[in-house]
Amino acid sequence: MFVDKMRRNMLKMGLGLAASVLAAAVGTAGAAQAQAQEKVTLRWVLWDWDAMPYYKPLADAYQEKHPHVKIEYVDLGSSDYKQMVATQLTGGAKDLDIVTVRDVPNYANLVRAGSLVDLTSWFAEQKIDAASYGGLIEHMTVDGKIHAVPFRSDFWVVYYNKRLFDEKGIAYPTNDMTFSQHDELAKSLTSGIGANKIYGTHFHIWRSAVQFPAILDGENTLAGPNYDFLKPWYERALKLQEDRVVAPYAALKASSTHYSAPFFNEKLAMLPMGSWFIGTQIAKAQSGESRATEWGIAALPHPEGVPAGTNTAQITALGVNANSAHKDIALDFVKFVSGPEGAKIVASTGTIPAIVDDTVVETIASLPGFPTDPGSREALKANMARLEMPVALNAARIDVLLARIHDAIMTNTVSVDDGIARMNNEIGALN
Repeated sequence: MFVDKMRRNMLKMGLGLAASVLAAAVGTAGAAQAQAQEKVTLRWVLWDWDAMPYYKPLADAYQEKHPHVKIEYVDLGSSDYKQMVATQLTGGAKDLDIVTVRDVPNYANLVRAGSLVDLTSWFAEQKIDAASYGGLIEHMTVDGKIHAVPFRSDFWVVYYNKRLFDEKGIAYPTNDMTFSQHDELAKSLTSGIGANKIYGTHFHIWRSAVQFPAILDGENTLAGPNYDFLKPWYERALKLQEDRVVAPYAALKASSTHYSAPFFNEKLAMLPMGSWFIGTQIAKAQSGESRATEWGIAALPHPEGVPAGTNTAQITALGVNANSAHKDIALDFVKFVSGPEGAKIVASTGTIPAIVDDTVVETIASLPGFPTDPGSREALKANMARLEMPVALNAARIDVLLARIHDAIMTNTVSVDDGIARMNNEIGALN
């Protein structure tokens, strides 16, 4: 009996030990699972949350897939965004995780300051298809490294007023049109004086409106150090201004005229402008603010010898703060937003994502109010996109100098030759 009792006690002890071990194992697994699903708040720094239609649906969609992640936005506004985000990140801010990169100068500054996580190895590990971004990843590579992934990529198209074309019996612009053909078309559409003046085309006051055609051949860049290649393009702009085919630069600047105003009021036959204007024109035509209800878009014209569909791109990208405490989750958000899922969401708001495939084109072209003609649908496809300003560590300073001298040339304060000489001297000194 003593032996039996002893065996029963040992069995109880064994069962107790096993239960303890099992409980400990379950507890450890539970803790690990709880830790894996621990509530995390990512702070996304950006500008103009209320004005940009894609921010909220992107955040909502990610949170729906990842209930344990909360996305909070930090809106720094648009006017001083680049300076403010650079100041906070270089100051060592740890409470910002996802960084919206506004443009190339902004990107170059943040890379130079070491404010963004190097994504090169992560990009390879995630097997992200660089080709799906149409060459943008290569253009954003600095010293063999990538620090942000584009999720928006605006390019230029020609918006045109079909009614003004029809009144003159002139065929609509095509998706294979040189700049010379565009200019001749603009001349034939120009008419009237004073309040009845209709301009054939338009140069907004941005320097890019004049300068970007010069880089489409891929042989020159706006990073310098030599800008002689800009001469024929400034001569073109000034001649069209002299012939009153375009509104005077000085008048546009003095009156702070927004490029949309003459198009909305049917005082403009053609408007070369970024793809970001598509959603605005659709909305304003539907609300009645834009009287240009019969309209279409055509591909950006191209220089002689450059393939049709060649375009210039302006990117909006996402990076991760080098001081973020949640880098892995922030990177997952970047992958979602910049990938195919994010592209569909961005496209559904009438905005061009960085990844443009047939599905994206169909999404935008199917929006109520988008022109129904096949040419407008085809114009959404850019065959080759070159960054308007290449990634250079001095990009921000170059941008300021180019804009200053552009203003002097367009107001006839300096001659084209003298203005380009200033670019060569002042920007050349930075390189």
